[in-house]
Amino acid sequence: MNLTSPNFGDNQPIPSVHAFCAPDSASHVTMSNNRNPTLTWNDLPAGTRSLALICHDPDVPSKPDDVNQEGRTIPADLPRVEFYHWVLVDLPATATGITEGEYSDGVTPKGKDGPDGPGGTHQGLNDYTNWFAGDADMEGKYFGYDGPCPPWNDTIVHHYVFTLYALDVERCPLEGEFSGAEVRNAISSHILAQARITGTYSLNPDIKA
Repeated sequence: MNLTSPNFGDNQPIPSVHAFCAPDSASHVTMSNNRNPTLTWNDLPAGTRSLALICHDPDVPSKPDDVNQEGRTIPADLPRVEFYHWVLVDLPATATGITEGEYSDGVTPKGKDGPDGPGGTHQGLNDYTNWFAGDADMEGKYFGYDGPCPPWNDTIVHHYVFTLYALDVERCPLEGEFSGAEVRNAISSHILAQARITGTYSLNPDIKA
């Protein structure tokens, strides 16, 4: 089972067109194109009845104290936590890929609609839902794909892990709104195989992604 993208190689930089934010010399960051990347896959195992896709960043600071603060940096040795950027389930077993911009094309303040997605798929809440809580202009439920926007003063490169799961069930056993962690738990006993590709991204001009 293989997962690839023509937009970036494994452990290579993700182009800013696929990010939520891009670097800006005047204000550190600006909103970007936020287009989901193209993904293609093959060699699914026999018995695959549906697919699930999760994108997460394992490098998010565990404490927000220094995040995006002028005159401060986020130390590399700070413990890190996961941040989900895309939670997609109920992809048909006949699917062979996702095209660029099919699930996201631009930043949507207050979040895209869900959980129903294209072609009978269903999308979970990504973690921008929590990140923007309390922000009058951006607060909302963020379904589907929203790309990288790591702190512009972080001292490490962030990694964005796209994992495709081949499942032995036609539908993910979840209803309504759900998170990435809930999907991982729900499908854990139904995984036949998995494949992943990792992209890197940084908004810190002193850090090379």
